[in-house]
Amino acid sequence: MAADEGKPGKGASDAARMARQAENKARREARRAERQQERAAEKSARQIRRREEKGRAAQPETRAVSPATTQPAAFNILILGQRGRLEREAAIFAASLRRNAPDWQGQLIVAEPQPEGAWQGVATRIQPPAREVLESLGAQILPFTARHFGRAYPYGNKIEALALLPPGQPFIFFDSDTLVTGALDLAVDFDRPTASMQREGSWPEPPPYGPGYAQIWRSLYDRFGLDFESSLDLSQPDEHWERYLYFNAGWFLGPDPAVFGQRFLEYALAVRDDPGDALACQSLDPWLDQVVLPLVVHSLGGGRPGPELAGLDGDLTCHYRNLSLLYARGSDQAIEIFEEIAAIPEISRIMQGDNAYDALFRQRAGRDRLRPMFQGKRLPSREQVIRQMLRRENLWFRR
Repeated sequence: MAADEGKPGKGASDAARMARQAENKARREARRAERQQERAAEKSARQIRRREEKGRAAQPETRAVSPATTQPAAFNILILGQRGRLEREAAIFAASLRRNAPDWQGQLIVAEPQPEGAWQGVATRIQPPAREVLESLGAQILPFTARHFGRAYPYGNKIEALALLPPGQPFIFFDSDTLVTGALDLAVDFDRPTASMQREGSWPEPPPYGPGYAQIWRSLYDRFGLDFESSLDLSQPDEHWERYLYFNAGWFLGPDPAVFGQRFLEYALAVRDDPGDALACQSLDPWLDQVVLPLVVHSLGGGRPGPELAGLDGDLTCHYRNLSLLYARGSDQAIEIFEEIAAIPEISRIMQGDNAYDALFRQRAGRDRLRPMFQGKRLPSREQVIRQMLRRENLWFRR
């Protein structure tokens, strides 16, 4: 039998491909129209709420009321915990939270993916020693079944885990590889969602002959019926990556995790399953969550964080990402906090077998070898350069 016998001819194949493209385009247009209607309804509702608030503000008060943004806000925290590295990082996060933010009153929820659904066949449950430490620190460990991402895209855990949080209550999600370094008495308006600006121009990577940054990002805003122009930072030049709304997904916040999570999931699945022509040359792994996060934040009336949140990725939290990078670019305060926590016997016990912990903390390679490579010097602007330097010195422990 000839190699091509029984297969459709080129003309039939092209016709089928064009039909699929037309069908996908029609679906995108329908979703765009639906989102435009939803956005119009949301805008109208916000305008009504603002008029009502202005009306209440005009009423005489029987007592002085400070503006909401000047008072510390109550909120819950979500992190991820999973057998292996994540359970250890979660324990260190919880210990740093209790040590440095003792007056924080919210719920600390540790989302634990179960070995089923999209994590089928993977040992995901937190091991007993780490579970005991987390619970002793007041963490609530809540299980969830990943349906959409799981082992194929572990970063999707943060999207699906938002359903665990109490709906209608303000929240902050933190990556587990974060230290709390100060009191979390944040005077922030949670009704305006936002996220971390500690990022690089990692996505997109426009090809030499287009589409460029503007066309790629505009295609996503148009797809979901969002206003692209109002998302731009006009102080940055056209086709410079910082002009376009882009976050690090290491922390993000909002007023309602149910609404935020549902939209995050909706947008992420839509982009993953049908990226569209403008994204044809772009990688979505591992960037999908950070591609979609700006769209979610913008759709819910949020944007770039204001100065009241400078402490996150500043004096109040440190998203260190891994221990090698903590010793390379973390503050002296962050390193001291980590080392104090790492020396706690219960924490030290669950860290046994962690190569980075053994080398950098127990054997002091972090203090004696790694930190002097960067201390007092200007750090490379891109993390990739730091990683390469550390690999050459056998001080990088991630694959």
